[in-house]
Amino acid sequence: MALAMHDGSRRMVGNRVLLTLLIAAVAGAALLPFANLSPNRLVSGQPVMLWQALSAWQLGGLTLIGLALLLAALSQPLGGRASSRLALIATLPLLALDFYALGDYAHRALVDASPAARVSQGATFWILLFVCALIAIDALQRLRLGLARRALYGLAALAIVIACFAGELLAPLSIMREFANQRDNFLDQLVRHLLLVAGALVPALVVGLPLGLLARRRERLRNGLFSVLNVFQTLPSIAVFGLLIAPLAALGKALPWLGDLGIGGIGAAPAIIALVLYSLLPIVRNTYSGLAGVPGATLEAARGMGMTPRQILWRVEIPLALPVILSGLRIVTVQAIGLTVVAALIGAGGFGAFIFQGLGQYAIDLVLLGAVPTIVLAVVADFALRLLVALSRPADAR
Repeated sequence: MALAMHDGSRRMVGNRVLLTLLIAAVAGAALLPFANLSPNRLVSGQPVMLWQALSAWQLGGLTLIGLALLLAALSQPLGGRASSRLALIATLPLLALDFYALGDYAHRALVDASPAARVSQGATFWILLFVCALIAIDALQRLRLGLARRALYGLAALAIVIACFAGELLAPLSIMREFANQRDNFLDQLVRHLLLVAGALVPALVVGLPLGLLARRRERLRNGLFSVLNVFQTLPSIAVFGLLIAPLAALGKALPWLGDLGIGGIGAAPAIIALVLYSLLPIVRNTYSGLAGVPGATLEAARGMGMTPRQILWRVEIPLALPVILSGLRIVTVQAIGLTVVAALIGAGGFGAFIFQGLGQYAIDLVLLGAVPTIVLAVVADFALRLLVALSRPADAR
């Protein structure tokens, strides 16, 4: 009997992942605040629950979206693909409503409040945002849409977010007021962050790609090379930054022309060196794996056609290994964007400057001003490089 009940529940639920995400969203909305209203930027403030922040029509719209997602999670009356399409469509209005409801509440709550009062996003806002992303990812995987359709859906979601930030809807939020106060500095730190990441990726590729090829051509050197690179991955990033301060400071003093170029114990130089060291292993390993994955029959056919070793490398091995190499670049890029935050501790700048400044001032919204753009940069870079990986594969394998 128990087995029959279990089989019946399995037949009733068509998408357990979606149902789990819905339960998490409902639990978060019931137990955690949607927003926080505080008298100033330094006080935690008063939590505001979802039903207190949303107007009647917003609660009604949220309920309808929840019912649509619940219908998509069931095995009946919709089929598998129809349910996934419904889930994919329903996440877009849920995303828009999440942002709109927060901005609308901020406008209403600050009408009669003091100029120093702040409205910030609560845990439920973030839960709904992450649930939207996870539902969309699950639906896209189930539907197995083509590259163009996946990119189009991602652009639609991005357009919703940009539209919410472009107008005055979210202007009253505490994080947006922090951005208004730091606008010029924010742009400077954005450029600084991107330059640090690019300054680490270019040398890592220049060094890592030949090392990966060397590991493939000289099998005896492979284990020793990977062992050395593994050591860099085990070292804490803060420790590496600290270890580089003394030798680079001494080098800058011993060779003044290096100091004139900006090489010293603090700043961009130790940050880029540390980031390059952390980036080498994924690039070398993926380059080796990509080259090792080229079928032997393909190489024999290329030799039979009279191609030279250099021609085989550039016309056969690298094109076939390119998806794996780009996957390594994707890992390294996301890793470098995150580690650059820590580099602010040694004066390298970037979004980490806002995070550590906010921690020192106990200003959580200043911390978020550095953390949220870092996450966005990592997500955008990951998405763009995933597209490149998909485009680098043969058409029949996409």
